[in-house]
Amino acid sequence: MHLPFSRRNCTWGVNVPLVSFYYFFTIESEKNDILQQILKQNTLETYRKITEEPSKYDHLEQMDVHTILKGINDEDKNVAQMVEKSIPQIERFVMALEERFARGGRLFYIGAGTSGRLGILDASEIPPTYGMPHDRVIGLIAGGDTAIRKAVENAEDDISQAWKDICAFNPTPEDAVLGIAASGTTPYVIGGIKKARENGLLTAGLTNNPQSPLAQLAEMPIEVNVGPEFVTGSTRMKSGTSQKMVLNMISTALMIRIGRVQGNKMVNMQLNNNKLIDRGVRFLMEELHIDYQKAYELLLKYGSVHNALENALK
Repeated sequence: MHLPFSRRNCTWGVNVPLVSFYYFFTIESEKNDILQQILKQNTLETYRKITEEPSKYDHLEQMDVHTILKGINDEDKNVAQMVEKSIPQIERFVMALEERFARGGRLFYIGAGTSGRLGILDASEIPPTYGMPHDRVIGLIAGGDTAIRKAVENAEDDISQAWKDICAFNPTPEDAVLGIAASGTTPYVIGGIKKARENGLLTAGLTNNPQSPLAQLAEMPIEVNVGPEFVTGSTRMKSGTSQKMVLNMISTALMIRIGRVQGNKMVNMQLNNNKLIDRGVRFLMEELHIDYQKAYELLLKYGSVHNALENALK
């Protein structure tokens, strides 16, 4: 059951010590039947993380460069196949997002470390690529902007901070939150998804461990089982690659569905450098069958490919 949304729900209401993931599940789960169910199935001691299992490669320090590169490449070849298996889960989430965006909803990405950086990367590309306002797709990382460039100690263990970060944007039930965590156990992400769901926001979880706590807590799990990493536990590798692919799919499909693409062209892209201006001119040349100068003049007059096409085709 969702709580009635209000700004006061942007607090935890109790002073929760920022300690371990295990503490979160044992203490906070008393408030939430969903977490009670997860607790019965998962503890830190028994939960199996495929992403932490030993690599099938060993004695890496004894390999020559070619062998190392070949091994990494061989592992990467499997990533797209695993993402393909998750398309039904991704599709369900995109369709739900489309409905919310039509009503003015937003998408939040939350993550820690590599996962958080990938969310920020994807979100930051939406305004220039599709001409969307900066506050429609928002990337949040444990530790704040400092953590984009360097690790912030213990930031991912703060179970209350993600919801505080989201609350800075005055969330509503029309919004959606995608938690990104290779392990599926990151407290920053778990805490954010828990509070978002309690407050009626749509929740999804992108993880690389099947049946993880994140996948069970989120309404729409997206599970991409890429297996153990080439370097044991280094989830910036295959796990990170799969996350980038899925985020590309989600944001691109969403932007297409809400009308930010025409034909196969980024007609709403921001024209903020010479390369993009030239690209826009060539889009117009192709669509309208006109020369470069005429296309340039149209773009200069109307300010965007979309507006130029709309007026030229009247």
